[in-house]
Parts: sequence; C-alpha cells; structure tokens
Amino acid sequence: MINMACASLFSADTVADIIHITDHDALNGADDHIAYLATKAGLENLTRSFAMRLAPSIKVNSIAPALIMFNDGDSEEQQAKLLARSALGLEPGPEVVYQAVKYVMNNSYITGTCVDLNGGGTLKFA
Repeated sequence: MINMACASLFSADTVADIIHITDHDALNGADDHIAYLATKAGLENLTRSFAMRLAPSIKVNSIAPALIMFNDGDSEEQQAKLLARSALGLEPGPEVVYQAVKYVMNNSYITGTCVDLNGGGTLKFA
C-alpha cells in the first residue's frame, strides 16, 4: 500500500528508489520466527513484483541484513554463536546498512534485486 501510495510522489524526470528491508533468513525459515519470516519472504516477492510494475522510472530493491548488531542482553556465549554463523566473524554495526542503501541508490542498473547483507553467512552453511 505504501509503494502504491508513494509512486505518484516521485518525479518523472529522474529514476527513483524504493528499498525494502527484509531479513537474511526470509527464504530459509526458522521454527521460532515463523510469522516474522513469512512476512519478510512476502516482502521479497513484493520487491520483485513492484520492480516489474514500476520500472523504468522507479527501481525497487531489498536489503536483507543478518547480524548487524548484538542485542543489549546477548551473552558472550550467544555472541560467539552468532559470530560463528558468519564467514567474516564480526559485528559490523549499522554503517554497513547505510553502505548497502548507498550502493542500491547509486547503481542505475539494479532493480528487483536483494542485497544479502550477511557477512558471508550463506558460505558457512553451503
């Protein structure tokens, strides 16, 4: 609804961007986050569908982060477990999300794409 409501607000003179924030685990699933991940998987589909609908004047992409920052209450054991899921093994902080947004907005040739921002998490389970 937000995409449809805002599409008319973009200028016809320049290419615009809509960026959805999804989740790295959206297409994998997890038994403890069923509803949350189902909505994120649906958002991945909406990203591709709106990319088709709104092209060429609006690019629609998604960013799927994983392990950007630890939660305040995460124990050292929990932090080590989370870091082990990443090939890069670090907690990058929010700057990497900003860098991904800049990349998507500055690249004129991507739409309907998901930037998987996971520190190589898919490599650990391949």
